[in-house]
Amino acid sequence: MAKPDRKKALRGRAGRMKGGRGSGRAGTGQVRLWGRHAVEAALNNSERVHRKLWATKEGIESLDGELPADFPLEYAEAADLARLVSRDAPHQGLVLECAPLEDIHLDEVLVGEADRPIVVLDQVTDPHNVGAILRSAAAFGAAAIVTQDRHAPPEGGVVGKSASGALETVPWVRVVNLARALEQIAEAGYWRIGMTGACDLTLADALPIGPVALVFGAEGEGMRHNIEGHCDALAKLPISDAIESLNVSNAAAVALYAAATRNTSG
Repeated sequence: MAKPDRKKALRGRAGRMKGGRGSGRAGTGQVRLWGRHAVEAALNNSERVHRKLWATKEGIESLDGELPADFPLEYAEAADLARLVSRDAPHQGLVLECAPLEDIHLDEVLVGEADRPIVVLDQVTDPHNVGAILRSAAAFGAAAIVTQDRHAPPEGGVVGKSASGALETVPWVRVVNLARALEQIAEAGYWRIGMTGACDLTLADALPIGPVALVFGAEGEGMRHNIEGHCDALAKLPISDAIESLNVSNAAAVALYAAATRNTSG
């Protein structure tokens, strides 16, 4: 962000705040993000079109850098900001309304670095889980996450807060047909591994040297049969008998770590 005079940069406008409580959709074509990491990452993302920032004085001071002098900023009390976000959401004094990110197509991702895994989510609908998976994807260098458009949460505040800034850095590809997307991923040379506890092969033994796509199903239901059928291998994490399974976001983090640390030298 640019760094003009702080006093000018932080000048807000008084007035009645508009917008109701929600998951992060702020009306047609708008996204509402909250929390320091999510908001700061969005402010630093040149691909974002920013509409308005509501903030407490403490929230503004927590940002690393200053806003342009003409940035649409409105000061507010913490209780006022709470009315703009999901119930009990930790907004940390910052709520940003902006345009959604431009769509990213799968073929744009498939021409990238082959050593970076792709994460495919089959009907994982919990925005907290998707956000946490985005965060792990950023931490372990994943190329993208891929979801089916109708069975995934919308881009918004809950996902953004859980992703802790990764919503702005990890490509999120939304597709109409997930099975067809897996076919396209295979055609690009990726080995598709479906993660499930109902098999004997461990992920360490299933990981290839080359490009890999890790496929995860929803908690409880797991991957749909058709999606399993579009995987080259099914694998599990070697968890102990003390627990039945891991949360999908935890499983994704462990699997991404395994992919990041595998021996790719052959």
